[in-house]
Amino acid sequence: MKADPAVQRRLLELADVDAELARVEHRRRTLPELAEVDEAEKAVRARRDAQVAAETVLGDLDREVKRQEKEVDAVRAREDRDRGLLAGGTVSAKQMTDLEHELETLQRRQSTLEDDLLELMERREAVELDGKHAGVELAKAQEALADAHRRRDQAVADLETTQARRDADRAKLVPEFPEALLGLYERVRGNKGIGAALLRARRCGACRIELDRSAISRIAGAPADEVVTCEECGAIMVRTPESGL
Repeated sequence: MKADPAVQRRLLELADVDAELARVEHRRRTLPELAEVDEAEKAVRARRDAQVAAETVLGDLDREVKRQEKEVDAVRAREDRDRGLLAGGTVSAKQMTDLEHELETLQRRQSTLEDDLLELMERREAVELDGKHAGVELAKAQEALADAHRRRDQAVADLETTQARRDADRAKLVPEFPEALLGLYERVRGNKGIGAALLRARRCGACRIELDRSAISRIAGAPADEVVTCEECGAIMVRTPESGL
């Protein structure tokens, strides 16, 4: 394949553009900001789970407190009724004894219930504090996530700016190349990642392998407009005074 040496040298510009576009695409996939967003999202989920757990326990305790308060109220109502009967003086001696015994039992029951209720209230207070702390931690995690999103979006925007600029550069360069030369470049780039590179100091700039004497002799004897490729990687090797031929 033949191509004007100046056109071949222009391939190096195209290769530089494609290399930067490849770096942009690689960086887009491996942005550290993406990992930061993932970690921030995990933190938000963990803090939200902690808050939900605290709210669930708090709800359970509230129901238990209400149940306990109803029991206390029921015991007090029964005590009031028994005291009313005793104060009325209309009960028999046996009934009076039974009522006094029942009042003693009710008082012990009330004391137990009130102790249990106090313990429940203390537990509820502790869980409520846990819930508030979980809410504060969730708010912090959400702010950290928002910040991670902002940094990721900025990084992506920077990459998109670079890509748009280099896409424009590529669009200007591509029409300068003969169809056959561009087709070869694109095939090699598609297979190996680098379509063309400078032959410098007898070394292929694409695969970095130093050419042997026979390859150097072959390339040195080729006309200036002959398109030469690397036997190892297939890349078009662009010859300049730096090639060491």
